[in-house]
Formats: sequence, structure tokens, C-alpha cells
Amino acid sequence: MSEPISAEKKVFIHTFGCQMNEYDSAKIRAKLGTDGFTATQDPGDADLILLNTCSIRDKAEQKMHSALGEYRRMKKNGQPVTIGIAGCVAQQEGDALLKRYSDLDLVFGPDGVPHVNQLVREAMDGKRVLDTEFLDLETYPFVTEVETVDDQQVGAFVTIQKGCDNKCTFCIVPTTRGAEASRSSSQIVDEVKALVDQGVVEITLIGQNVNSYGLKTPGEKTFAELLYAVSDVEGVERIRYTTSHPRDMGDDVVQAYRDLPKLSSYLHLPVQSGNNRILRRMKRYYKRERFLEICAALKDARPDLVMTTDFIVGFPGETEEQFEDTMTLLDEVGFIGSYSFKYSPRPGTPALRLKDPLVPNDVAGARLTRLQNRQRELSSAWTRGHEGKVVDVLVEGWSRHDPGVICGRTDTNLMVNFPGDLSLVRKTVPVRVTRGFTHTARGERV
Repeated sequence: MSEPISAEKKVFIHTFGCQMNEYDSAKIRAKLGTDGFTATQDPGDADLILLNTCSIRDKAEQKMHSALGEYRRMKKNGQPVTIGIAGCVAQQEGDALLKRYSDLDLVFGPDGVPHVNQLVREAMDGKRVLDTEFLDLETYPFVTEVETVDDQQVGAFVTIQKGCDNKCTFCIVPTTRGAEASRSSSQIVDEVKALVDQGVVEITLIGQNVNSYGLKTPGEKTFAELLYAVSDVEGVERIRYTTSHPRDMGDDVVQAYRDLPKLSSYLHLPVQSGNNRILRRMKRYYKRERFLEICAALKDARPDLVMTTDFIVGFPGETEEQFEDTMTLLDEVGFIGSYSFKYSPRPGTPALRLKDPLVPNDVAGARLTRLQNRQRELSSAWTRGHEGKVVDVLVEGWSRHDPGVICGRTDTNLMVNFPGDLSLVRKTVPVRVTRGFTHTARGERV
């Protein structure tokens, strides 16, 4: 066994993809911090460079390979750096990455995060390291270390589960992250308390399918019960969660929207398609009609609730009429935003075995453009509808582009920019919206 690293080292982590990867990167930094590593934002200053990767779509994977090329050039030009690939691409490709890149030192999948210290020690000792084994679900060692948050950090992610038991035909997650396992609710609440002690006021619970939390663990809380437990933590002002599966959205979660004012009036609920045949081919296990029932129940429980979603267009065999069902669903629900993509064939996914013909790329592209244009219209109408209204904004920090302007989000996740200073960070202040754009708004403090 390698000895802990004694001299101070610097680690740079380049994160691709979802919020789960963002969370894993934070846990990696926290774990490596116990071995003397400090985080750096400059890869040229790093002793260790890790790429935490996403393989949900081909584009994200190609971005990873491009970035890896830059870091390998640094190493070739004399920088004494250890380079590793983590996350879903590492799990998917495994030893093929070490064979493809002779100067790559370390490859490990998502289940390597709990023992990343040992993997890094071995790699920095000169050993080429590969770890893509899934850990035992019964004793899965969720990382308990909490990364030190920035003095002005408003929110933090807290994982509640890992993996996924759904078999959506387009999705590679069950292959790259393994079967579902829920983290103990006591450990989750302890992490929330630790974050609140550092000043965090907004908690986002994350998992591949948060609605199924705890169902495989006898005696564990359900997801709804977990929401109540987190809401009971003093100092938590706002609770969000992602990602939900409509199949498992229960009445108890709907009730939580009636009972818990800390629960955000914003929900991301991926639908993927508005057509029942396509949903069946995707193995989503709900119909359009059931999805609309869920939306109606949620909005009855929380009248100001707004929703975003995911769409995949051009799924194998999708006809123009079936795509029209997606367009009408977009309007019927009135999503204020969506993440939409052309279907991307991924290795190891069941969709590759479907006999339906692939939709030509230009046809899928035209459908995607049409969907996104309509979504922009809906998003703009929603933000403009705030003009002249006073909204409560939880301040997050400086605006990305405007000096002297700060930004924050409403309970419905609208980003509002307005003049102010950092003394307002982590505070909720009333702001009058003066102008709405497609995704953000401008305002003035009341």
C-alpha cells in the first residue's frame, strides 16, 4: 500500500456533464484534501489533473478527448503532472483508454471515488492504475467528507443515491454508474447540517432517480420523508432536487409541495417525448396522459410551481406525427425551459437493438430547431411576465458580465440581475423586475 502524500500538491479537476459529476468532483477534492492536496483553477500549476467525464452523449465525450489532448501536451512539454480520467467515460472505456494514451496514468469509474486517495497514490508512485469495478451495493461506502465551501457559496449538492435501476433504452447510466443504492438518511441529514454550519442556505438533493430513494432499503425513509427531514434542519432556506422520474412521482411528494414552504416552486421533470409509442420504445413506463395528470396534481398542490424538462427528438422510428405530440405537450404543460437534444446512439444501450429506422440527421436537426425555437418563445413570455412585479431573490454573487451588478434566483429559479454588492450574498431581498429576457431578468432592489 502506498504511503499518504506528505508534500503539498495541487489538483485541477475538469468536470464534464451533469450535477452528479459536479458533486463527485467536490467529493474527490475533499478526499484528496486529507492527503494534502489543494485545488487549483490553473492546470498549468497542477501536480494532478483529473478529467471527470460524461458519456451520456457523444459531444460530451469528444470534448473530453479534446481537453485531454491539451493536458497531455503540457506533460509532453515538461510539466511533471499525473493525468487521470474519472467518471462515466472511464467506466465505459476502461483499459482501452490506457492503451490509447500511453502517457495517461489513471482511469477510474464513479465507484472509484470512495477510494480515490489510494488510486492517486499508486498513480503518483509511477504505476498505471485502472479501477472500473463496481462496489458492493449492500455496503456501498458513500463519501462522508465535505468539501470546505467558499465564504459566499449559497448552495450545495448532496447526493442521496448512486446508480439507476431503470432501463431507458437511450441511456448509458446503468452501464456506467451501476445499480441503484440509497445513502442512509442520517448520513444525508448530517451532511446537510455540516454544509449549513458553513453558511450554505440552499440544498439540492441529487440522484439518478430521486423518487425511488430508499425503496430498496427496509426501514429507510422514502424520498418524501427525506424532504421533510431536510426541511427540519435549522438554517436550510430552500430545497431543490434532481432528477425525478415521472414513473415514481408519488402522492406523498405531491403532498410535500403543500406542506413544505422550503421546497422550491421549481421542478425539473424529464418527459423525453410526448408520444406514447415513443415513450414505450424508450421504456419510460408512463404514458402522456399520466404525465399530464402528475403535472396537474403538482400544480394543484403548489399553484406557482414552474417546470422544466428534457426532450429527445429523432428517436429511432419517430414520425412527424409523433414529433407533433411532443410539440403539443410542450405547449400543454407550458414548460418554462427544457434541455433538448437529437437522439445520440450510445454504446451498450438497448436502443441500438431497435429495428426502427434511424431518423435522418437533417430531419432530426430541423425538429430540434423547431422545438427549441418554440421553447425560447415560452421561456421569454414567462420571464417577461415578471416585469413590474416584486420578487424575492436569494442573492448568489456578482453577475457574470456586469460590474456592480449582483445576481440571484427566485423560488421559481428565475435568475435576476440587479445593482448591489456582496454584502447581500446569502440574503433574500425584494427586487422589482424591470425587464425580462429569454432566461434571465433585470431588476432593481425595492
